[in-house]
Amino acid sequence: MPEMSIQVDSAVIRCLADGRFHSGEALGALSGISRAGIWKRLQKLEQLGLAIESVRGKGYRIAGGLSLLDEPALRAAAELPADAFDLVLKETTVSTNADALAMIAGGLVRPLAVLAEYQSAGRGRRGRPWQSPFGSNLYLSLASRFSGGAAALEGVSLAVGVAVADVLAAGGLGERVQLKWPNDVLVGGRKLGGILVELAGEMDGVCMPVIGIGINGAMPAQAGAGIDQPWTDLGRELGAPPDRNQLAGELLASLLAVLDTFRAGGFDALRERWQQYDCCAGREVQLLLGDRRITGVARGVSAQGALLLDVEGEIQRFHGGEVSLRMA
Repeated sequence: MPEMSIQVDSAVIRCLADGRFHSGEALGALSGISRAGIWKRLQKLEQLGLAIESVRGKGYRIAGGLSLLDEPALRAAAELPADAFDLVLKETTVSTNADALAMIAGGLVRPLAVLAEYQSAGRGRRGRPWQSPFGSNLYLSLASRFSGGAAALEGVSLAVGVAVADVLAAGGLGERVQLKWPNDVLVGGRKLGGILVELAGEMDGVCMPVIGIGINGAMPAQAGAGIDQPWTDLGRELGAPPDRNQLAGELLASLLAVLDTFRAGGFDALRERWQQYDCCAGREVQLLLGDRRITGVARGVSAQGALLLDVEGEIQRFHGGEVSLRMA
């Protein structure tokens, strides 16, 4: 049975989003329940990854507050015409990618962006879980139309990486932001974000990739404990959590522009930009391909987005699928 999304008390969350203390009586009044009832409700919110602080005589708060998603603020940050993309904001969901795939089942007129405060079953590449605590990070999926079928989408996940890296670099990370083939966004060797592309439509006609992007904004320690690799977030790297609407709006604008470039010239038109962020270029790496472990020196990527490895003096190409990369 598919995992169900979780219902939340919107009024209480929006009250606590200001980061200040609120009494149990005041929070209960918002929801029409008793002080004891609000305590139980706050316990449920902690299941969403929210760290609720309780101080006798002061009440409850979320330290640092939350930057909740807001359509007018997000669209203002994107600085695009209102009809440039459709937008769906959800409080909780199973997966924004799954939502987008369901919404475009009957077709797609214009790009569709789906964002959520919380995912109960967010997914990374190869089915790995993606930690998605409420209101802490960015969970975004964008569906768009392409002609030419799946073959025309070679390298699209790397193109998306360029769009993400450009926004993060301009937002304060500068040269510290890096891309690791095929879909990881890093800072200082630690994972900041990831990309997952799933395809819908006709494999040899009109194809609709759903581009899922997760970026760590202010990862709570409890949620971070479930990540099986070194990670970081924008709060740690920039000294303060991001304005999530500003980040989402800028990212959507960058994505739509990069996808237009990709439509016109394929990944080759973005190859040099991707290689400027390549964290592995010229370094010895290991490539895990099924049961095989291949060691070589990374030499960038091909015009189609394949990884180029110098293996004992011979340049070999490796495409996606079940390939993952580990620094040697």
